[in-house]
Amino acid sequence: MSAHLPHLGSGLGYRRELADGIAASGTAVDWLEVITEHYLFAPADTRQALRELRSGHPLVPHGLELSLGSPRPPDPRYVTALAELVQEIEAPWFSDHLCFTRSDTVSVGTLTPLPRSRAVARDVARRAQRVQDEVGVPLILENITYHIDLPNPLSEAEFIAEVMEHCACGLLLDLTNLDINSRNHHYDVGDFLDTIPLERVVQVHLAGGTQDPDGTARDTHSAPVPERVWGLLAELSARADIKATLLERDQDFPEDFTEITAEIDRARDTVGPGPAPAARRAAAPAPGRGRGAR
Repeated sequence: MSAHLPHLGSGLGYRRELADGIAASGTAVDWLEVITEHYLFAPADTRQALRELRSGHPLVPHGLELSLGSPRPPDPRYVTALAELVQEIEAPWFSDHLCFTRSDTVSVGTLTPLPRSRAVARDVARRAQRVQDEVGVPLILENITYHIDLPNPLSEAEFIAEVMEHCACGLLLDLTNLDINSRNHHYDVGDFLDTIPLERVVQVHLAGGTQDPDGTARDTHSAPVPERVWGLLAELSARADIKATLLERDQDFPEDFTEITAEIDRARDTVGPGPAPAARRAAAPAPGRGRGAR
């Protein structure tokens, strides 16, 4: 499903704290990912700021509240507003998470993992397909981290593969989340990559986190990307046609923005060069394989 999608290159999650660095960096940042909910039902001045951002970079909305795993379908008003946003910024795709964030009308307040059964996977796939059809561009679904892993009929990778089997959506493979889950729950990342349909991977997320004194890894988006994750990116890029990489940083921002652009450059170099900057606006491997990290 991704063959016709553009290669966006190496991008950055837009945060207000990074705005000045992005503006001063010229063509160092190929594209930007914006949080969907920051702009849905937003006042006119906020939408105008979004259009100005779009004048300098391709934009992709990344959602937190679609809640495809909830028993009820997504709110029609949300989906309509999402479709309008996608059209307004000419996004080539949009993304959200394989999880639930709402129970009826109550917000859970976090990305909550789903029971991993074939029935749940097919329900999620059906809802995702319906949203993709209504919005009109591809929906790509992201793997999340989880700290408690109850017994389930399917492994995480098998669940993702089952979802993909029953919809025409793509995958946003968060390599940091994959690394963290493999360490916390003791599974092999190579087996994970062998199980999911790599031909459906459109985009990847890269970030750095923290580790508790007991060894539990946390996805905090507060540190440079670790070498294990760079190794995963090198492996994945040899096996999949990655359309875009995205660096996430949400806190503990470096004073020197070149620390950010150096990671963006490394992601671009690892995956390979995309189109020239003008074409993007119109439309060295890391060490270590990362297999079996603990």
